[in-house]
Amino acid sequence: MAVTKIRKISSTSLLVLAVLTIIVTVAFFVGGYIDPTAAKPEPRYTDALFYLMYFAFAVTLLAMVLFAIVGFARNLKDAKRRKNSLTALVGVLAIVALLVITYFVGGTDLLNLSKDFQQYNTDHYLKFADMWLLSIYVMLGLNIIALVVFAITGSLKKK
Repeated sequence: MAVTKIRKISSTSLLVLAVLTIIVTVAFFVGGYIDPTAAKPEPRYTDALFYLMYFAFAVTLLAMVLFAIVGFARNLKDAKRRKNSLTALVGVLAIVALLVITYFVGGTDLLNLSKDFQQYNTDHYLKFADMWLLSIYVMLGLNIIALVVFAITGSLKKK
């Protein structure tokens, strides 16, 4: 019963998010421009696309934090699964450490931006943007390495 309820909720939310994403993406690309004669014309539905991404990011972050807290508490209560809860805590701390390290590694070289965006051309914003980009690169690299390693070990176990 619980599995079908979870599956129903997740399937419905995925469908709603997919339909909403398709609608906003089509509106962004087909909706025209605010000022078509500008040097760099801005699509009319840019704000809708940003708000959708902010919403998706916030929901993902909230779900990740809530599930991590609930899972940690549930595993901590069970004596047999205490080791799993500590392993999950180490994973969360590793992600935080990655974000902190990549923030301090990030560059502060000023970018050539228009007057409208000079307010974001500060050390903090530049390091913050580099933090996310470098973290994405590290996680992508680790995922590729894990895929290769598990594919090799999986094929060796079958023989």
